[in-house]
Amino acid sequence: MIDDSSFDIQIVTEPDDLEACLALRYDVFVTEQDVPLDEEVDGDDPNCAHVLVRDAGTPIGAARFKYANGAGKIQRVCVPHAARGRGIGAHIIQFIVAQMRAQPDCQVAKLGAQTHAIAFYERLGFEISSEEYLDANIPHKDMELDLTTS
Repeated sequence: MIDDSSFDIQIVTEPDDLEACLALRYDVFVTEQDVPLDEEVDGDDPNCAHVLVRDAGTPIGAARFKYANGAGKIQRVCVPHAARGRGIGAHIIQFIVAQMRAQPDCQVAKLGAQTHAIAFYERLGFEISSEEYLDANIPHKDMELDLTTS
């Protein structure tokens, strides 16, 4: 796991931090996973809150989330290859879930998980809620976490 004293996780409020999130997403999704740029940049960023993780000032993880119809939707969770295996992804999800739990009208957290990451999300309490589908030519399944229970 990651040493909490060595990194900072926050909701993005500055343009430079949003640019760092977008750069991480480009590296992970477009460069590493061959997601077409026009699918990665979907126009929804202005409607979302963005989360950035830094380790000694270096961006090492990002995600975005939004609220609609009593649900929180977690999207674009990414950790660059060199930073994986340190618990950063789990910390991002736990941070976002805590934000969602603080919203009285948010009943459920939802996400579309790449199938290779399903076990990761299950360890964090998420349950599969759909059949497999392709998103950007990558197999996914929708997952949900009930926020009304502890």
